[in-house]
Amino acid sequence: MAISQELLEILACPKCKGDLTLAEKGDGLICNACRLVYPIKDDIPIMLIDEALPLK
Repeated sequence: MAISQELLEILACPKCKGDLTLAEKGDGLICNACRLVYPIKDDIPIMLIDEALPLK
């Protein structure tokens, strides 16, 4: 099950409060401003700054 568009519209980056986009593979949420990827595990976005990965 993928992240719904409705949920994606209300989620914001916890670091900069900017918009997030769904990664192409659907395995993370990308903040282009912070250059971070917040992983999605078991269909749950992990919105912790410490868990975010650098955007490649």
